Amino acid sequence: MKEKIVLVTGANKGIGYGIAKHLGLNGWKVIVGARDQQRAEQAIDNLRALGVEVPGWVNVELADTDRVQQAAREVNEKYPSLALLVNNAGIPGDMSVDGAQTEISDIRETIEVNFIGTFALTKALLPLLEKNKGRVVNVTVPSEISPYWHPLAYVASKAAQNAMMGVMAMEFQQKNLPVEIFSVHPGPTTTDLNGNMALPGFHDIDTVGRKMAQLIDDGNSHQGEFIELYPIVKED
Repeated sequence: MKEKIVLVTGANKGIGYGIAKHLGLNGWKVIVGARDQQRAEQAIDNLRALGVEVPGWVNVELADTDRVQQAAREVNEKYPSLALLVNNAGIPGDMSVDGAQTEISDIRETIEVNFIGTFALTKALLPLLEKNKGRVVNVTVPSEISPYWHPLAYVASKAAQNAMMGVMAMEFQQKNLPVEIFSVHPGPTTTDLNGNMALPGFHDIDTVGRKMAQLIDDGNSHQGEFIELYPIVKED
């Protein structure tokens, strides 16, 4: 049986932790991707206490492409059986301002992390994932603009990430490459990213993590798909 090793970025808290937890409970060996060693080690202790096998952690700083390359080299050296990359880590940008008032610096920083950093990590790990007939799963939001929640910097960065997924999926199919990529929108979830917002229709991290793990392990191909776990329900 093929060894199941996954790298989850931003696995030290929030949705990333929930995904890591439930993939681990499903039998995956989880590499924790994080920026902060103390937080990574705390997450590892918590996951191991639940029975999750965690070989270690990797410093993933998406804002720095040199450090992204270093992280990818470390994964190749230490975890050559990597079969799944979950691109979960990201920053919110300034969610308190209207689009027209968004600072250029905020747009640049958010896209640098959420799109360019995610692309750089995915690109660097693709040869290994292709070798292992692996998959890439992006945690994202719809490119279509919601009238209820639409912070410009964040939505723009995720729209670029969605375009990355669509282009790569098409090319993998055209070239018959043994690697799969798809995107998942968790739906409204109470996390640090949104200030722990908990309105009607929101779900908790554990619920989202469990459903994400079920999707990943459902045995089906989801090449090029954009899947909504909990679609945003329109108000009357």
